Amino acid sequence: MPRISPTGLRPLPLARRTGRLPRRPRRTGWRRLVPTWRLTLLGLVTSLLLGVGLFALGMIVVKVPDAHAAATAQSNTWVYQDGTPIARTGQTNRQNVGLDKVSPAAQHAALAAEDRNFYHEGAVNLKGLTRAAFNTATGSTTQGGSTITQQYVKNTYLTQKQTISRKVKELFISLKVDATQSKDEILAGYLNTSYYGRGAYGIQAAAQAYFGVDAGRLDAAQGAYLATLLNAPSAYDVSTATPKGKQAAIDRWNYVLDGMVQQNWLTADQRAAVTFPQVREPKSAPGLSGQAGYLVGAATDYLTSHGIVTDAELARGGYTITLTVDAEREQDLQDAVQQQLTDNLSPDRRKKDADAQAGAASVDPKTGAVVALYGGSDATRHWVDNATRQDYQAGSTFKAIALAAALDSGARTQNGVRISPDTLYDGTSGRPVAGGTGTPYAPPNEGGTDYGRITLQQATDWSVNSVFAQLAQDTGLEKVRQTAVALGLPADTPGLAAHPSIPLGTATPSVLDMAGVYATLDNDGQQITPWIVKSLEHEGEQVKLPAPETAQAVGKQTAQAVTTMLQGVVSDPGGTGYRAQALGRPVAGKTGTTDNSRSVWFVGYTPELVTSVALFGQDPATGAQVTLDGVGGVSAAAGGKFPTQVWTAYMKSALAGKPISDFDGSSADNPLLSGPSGDSAATATPSGGTAPGTPSPSATVPSATASPTATPTGPGGDGTPSTDSSPTSRPTATRPAPTRTATPGPNPTTQPTTAPTQPAPGPTGQPGGRAQSAG
Repeated sequence: MPRISPTGLRPLPLARRTGRLPRRPRRTGWRRLVPTWRLTLLGLVTSLLLGVGLFALGMIVVKVPDAHAAATAQSNTWVYQDGTPIARTGQTNRQNVGLDKVSPAAQHAALAAEDRNFYHEGAVNLKGLTRAAFNTATGSTTQGGSTITQQYVKNTYLTQKQTISRKVKELFISLKVDATQSKDEILAGYLNTSYYGRGAYGIQAAAQAYFGVDAGRLDAAQGAYLATLLNAPSAYDVSTATPKGKQAAIDRWNYVLDGMVQQNWLTADQRAAVTFPQVREPKSAPGLSGQAGYLVGAATDYLTSHGIVTDAELARGGYTITLTVDAEREQDLQDAVQQQLTDNLSPDRRKKDADAQAGAASVDPKTGAVVALYGGSDATRHWVDNATRQDYQAGSTFKAIALAAALDSGARTQNGVRISPDTLYDGTSGRPVAGGTGTPYAPPNEGGTDYGRITLQQATDWSVNSVFAQLAQDTGLEKVRQTAVALGLPADTPGLAAHPSIPLGTATPSVLDMAGVYATLDNDGQQITPWIVKSLEHEGEQVKLPAPETAQAVGKQTAQAVTTMLQGVVSDPGGTGYRAQALGRPVAGKTGTTDNSRSVWFVGYTPELVTSVALFGQDPATGAQVTLDGVGGVSAAAGGKFPTQVWTAYMKSALAGKPISDFDGSSADNPLLSGPSGDSAATATPSGGTAPGTPSPSATVPSATASPTATPTGPGGDGTPSTDSSPTSRPTATRPAPTRTATPGPNPTTQPTTAPTQPAPGPTGQPGGRAQSAG
């Protein structure tokens, strides 16, 4: 009987009963027919087939996922027209480039450091992967054994976790990627997704961060250093590493170069000549402070509003945006604002100075390219871009548009006299406009000055409101609006409507908009919408940009005639823009000062360049529009003061060394600058007649001197220096015309007649509205 186990449930094993090992059980049945070695082989084959089945199942089940956001997110790089960096935007400092944009030396260095057999091996290093998996499972120190393909898969599709499940996924995804992508594509992906330290993802960002060059210009020494960083970015940054870390970096660098020699990517002689590269000190990525934020904002708006890219596409990054902005002229503009305005402001001592906000834009009139932009003191503190905002009235800078509308349409006065620079108008302040409907519009002149009968040229030089209100009525208010749009103002510009006050600048275009309008006049009437993006590149590929929009807005003779008239604003000693004479070049332009001096402007141009400068009054606490009177210690703000001074200082620097040239076209040959024969004998009688004692809005076209019925104190607030205290301090006003006889202006020593008593109507033509002051 067999012995019973202590539990009484089963017999004890034979070995415990006898102390001897049991015999091998005798094979019975079919097993007697199969040799032992064949059973072993069958087991191996079964296991192999099972493994193959599991592998096949893995290849079917494990899909190549979409690249995760961290791997695809890139920064956008914004640069000046010459490639100088402006800013980098985006959470990830990455800029993907094609392999053709990476130097061969840098490619070989990466291969020498990470996977020298990359082009001759499969996707997976089974030996290295097994070792890494075993170490992970046993808790030993993690050790990589991955090919470049595996590292690319890990960077792009997986996480950096050292787990068995992640390793298994890495295996299958790597095999699939290797089967569907070329070796060059995989290497490019690896170089673009690897982290190099200093916040730089990808070799392009790393090349800029460590050497200030593009990846295509990396030499062997630089490429070997970047390859060194792949092993331990922070520890091997020689600018910040410990002495031990620096030595380790140098050792690794030498290892990479030696590997390049072994692979015949570098000759021994070339290797001997290589020295350790000069690594740049780390610095923060270009941010959006100062003018950078305004430039990036304007370029972004241009790209999205023209349907070139969407906000979502920009957010994904990978773009290099080259602006038309000239780095030197951008600095010139900043310096001009600083020297002519900011240095004269003391907000701590004079609270009013905190209300001043400056904006400026400079445009090439021949191409429409924006060459400089000033959006405010700092984009990180003052968020609104003063160069593109559309909430402040343009004031008398709009009068240039009214001139263009009148001359281009062949408009006539109320009594049928064709309008020209010599046409006489009544410049009495507050005189009701003749020819309109409803309540007569009767805007006052700046300071209530009565000018009497003056020419349109004199009214332009001195920015006389009453004359331009009548001019717009004679031309047609809708015609003035249409001309504004044709010259370049957006049709949806706030306040741009055909109401009686339109010529006085009740619309609120941006500084950049007005630069575009004046660029059209400078460009012989051909309108080119200002543009700010020179080129766009996405991951090394050029993105096609639309050609700038162009159209003939007004006739060439019209544009040249308006230019000649606007030259008088500057060259007339009594003109509102006389300070711009200091440029020492032919200048045409117009000042603007709005109601209560909430904004003051000067938009001027030479044959080579157009620049618009404005100063806006804004309460820093509430954002409300406030007067600029008192800013900088100047009691009465005006466009002929700070804006003209900034304009002149900037243009001096921007045009330094450029030849001085005259505006094209001879004024003597332009029929728009004089009335047709017979007009000089005509007398002006407004439609419907005039009330007893009310002067006519226009009279004859004089052949020589205009004799005003009343003599003013001067051309208005825009041109008056802050130190002027009496009308006698202003010189006699004369009309400048290069090839025409000058028309003497009124005697500034004579006191004005009575000031107006009727308030100016608003945009609807009803009394009591706000009026625009003189330019």
